[in-house]
Amino acid sequence: MSPSPCLVWFHRDLRLSDHPALREAAAARRPVIPVFIWSPEEEGRWRPGKASRAYLLGSLKQLEKDLQAAGSRLVIRKGPSKKTLGELIEEIQAGAVYWNRRYEPALAERDEKIRTTLEGQGIEVRTFNASLLFEPEEIQTGSGGPYRVFTPFWKTCRAKPEPSEPLPRVRKIPSPDRWPRSLKLNELTLETGKEKPGIPALAPLRVGEKAAAKRLKAFLDRAISNYAEGRDRPDWDGVSRLSTALHFGEISPRQVWHAVKSWITTASNRLAKESANGFLRQLGWREFAHHLLFHYPHTPARPLRAEYEKFAWRDDPAALRAWQEGRTGYPIVDAGMRQLRETGWMHNRVRMIVGSFLVKDLLIAWQQGAEWFWATLIDADLANNTLGWQWVAGCGADAAPFFRVFNPVLQGRKFDPEGEYVRRYVPELKKLSTPHIHAPWKAPAKVLSDAGIELGKNYPAPVVDHAAARIRALRAYERLGSAERNPIQL
Repeated sequence: MSPSPCLVWFHRDLRLSDHPALREAAAARRPVIPVFIWSPEEEGRWRPGKASRAYLLGSLKQLEKDLQAAGSRLVIRKGPSKKTLGELIEEIQAGAVYWNRRYEPALAERDEKIRTTLEGQGIEVRTFNASLLFEPEEIQTGSGGPYRVFTPFWKTCRAKPEPSEPLPRVRKIPSPDRWPRSLKLNELTLETGKEKPGIPALAPLRVGEKAAAKRLKAFLDRAISNYAEGRDRPDWDGVSRLSTALHFGEISPRQVWHAVKSWITTASNRLAKESANGFLRQLGWREFAHHLLFHYPHTPARPLRAEYEKFAWRDDPAALRAWQEGRTGYPIVDAGMRQLRETGWMHNRVRMIVGSFLVKDLLIAWQQGAEWFWATLIDADLANNTLGWQWVAGCGADAAPFFRVFNPVLQGRKFDPEGEYVRRYVPELKKLSTPHIHAPWKAPAKVLSDAGIELGKNYPAPVVDHAAARIRALRAYERLGSAERNPIQL
């Protein structure tokens, strides 16, 4: 009698390498049926935005090809996960379901309910960690609670054994005699819907596991040795651009970790090694974000620091729309917001700048920024998005102090000194001379005229005066009772 089939339920782990659920199923010498279930409503308020769905479609297409090369295929269904898995189990008489765990609160709760139900029916269930270096509940303070400050969190992580080596690629997957029915990818309607904004130009992006591996290799070859500086320069190609691949599981954090560690062992330059270790620290911040979301599941919508629930945010639809559309009159802010709309991605330094501008200069609630990023980022990740916005608003764990107000002009001059990034995404300013590129409203009339710029017509005047807005923000925060001496701006 042949063994019963095993379902491998794919989530955000769209790869064949370092995929413990798939590898264990394939090694069990039983038919394996990979399945993807489209059930966005189960993610509640944080179902994938349009940009993320567009990327997901491309990644699933590549996964289909990779599975076919391994002698398998991807069964696609949509509908409630519990019901859909039950139907598949009955249809093919499956005896086991394996999957890699999700850690977002709604999905972790869903998966636990499914596990309990299936095991109660006599179905073997095995789940694995494939998306984090450490399990969130395993990292604890001395008193046994969760961390709220990054440095001791990361120190505890580094004191633990090294993350395990990534598993090799599954190259042959046992197939069943009969395949269950499957939807076509276009039947999932991942690209439909009328919500704004529209889908960014994703065609030039390379998606899938092999593309992610090439991206990592390119980063190690050209940029990691200068990452300490390059990570802050949006005008350079100085970052890994792996956030999307990590979110969709086209590459695992273990693969990235060990590739970087291997690079460090062969590097001879001390500063280059320090730079690479700085990149590993950024993987630590990703871990910290998931640690916080796991232990504080309310934080995507509410501040971790409860006193900030009373903050008097402004309701200013016109200013919010100007920010969303990249029409604030501050070039570095506008460049970032336009990069986001055009490509579905934004450089991390610029994410902090535009976030500070929304929260501090415009006094618009961080939740509105988080929701916009969620709708427009292809790498929209609930843990990272929440950590970033609560950091910039000063209301989360290890947050920026309330008096840290990013000056968009100074930030532009420091991190885009020649204005190349601004000119790339704000073409109206392409001919403006470098000394004036980050503050065009201060340029002499003749300089503006020679560059073909009419403030208020073909490029907006600033929607707010930064100096006045900074004072307004500090007063608002002080009224909350969080006053500090010696306020600074960066």
